[in-house]
Amino acid sequence: METEPGDRALETKACEFVTAVLDSAHSALSCPSSDSNDTEPGYQTTNIDWVSCGEFTIERGRAQIEEYMRTWEVHPNWLFSVQFLQEKELKFKRQFHYRALWSLPTRRSPVPRGTAAVYFIIETSKIKAQTLPVEVRFVVESTRTLHVPGKTRFREKWLKDVIESKALLLDAVDF
Repeated sequence: METEPGDRALETKACEFVTAVLDSAHSALSCPSSDSNDTEPGYQTTNIDWVSCGEFTIERGRAQIEEYMRTWEVHPNWLFSVQFLQEKELKFKRQFHYRALWSLPTRRSPVPRGTAAVYFIIETSKIKAQTLPVEVRFVVESTRTLHVPGKTRFREKWLKDVIESKALLLDAVDF
């Protein structure tokens, strides 16, 4: 199938946009999260046993992200899908970028009005022992706070806020 010049330009712009978002998330990795102890007294954060660097595959990473997100305390009506975006080769580690799209379909609106994305970065070390687990971080769309599984309590409100802000923006724009 041939692509039109306009389609190619749109695809290039979309790729540049995704790369900019991922680079922004990567730069946030270099400074520790100020929200790393976001726990309530008496609340135990949940986590899973992440695969070791040596056993990591792209598909296993996707499956583990899904397993981890199932530990979140969200209403059962929320649905999500996880997509692998890209692999980034760095000097001492490899990064694998994923996007989880969340939506809340209802009986009245089976096609949801909006979605909220959660971006995951899984890192495998090239220099540390391959038996060590991968390092995982995630960021919720439209926020800058970097979260670490097992240290941050995920809040359903974050997803609702993203979808609500998109709806407000859409209502404000005249077509």
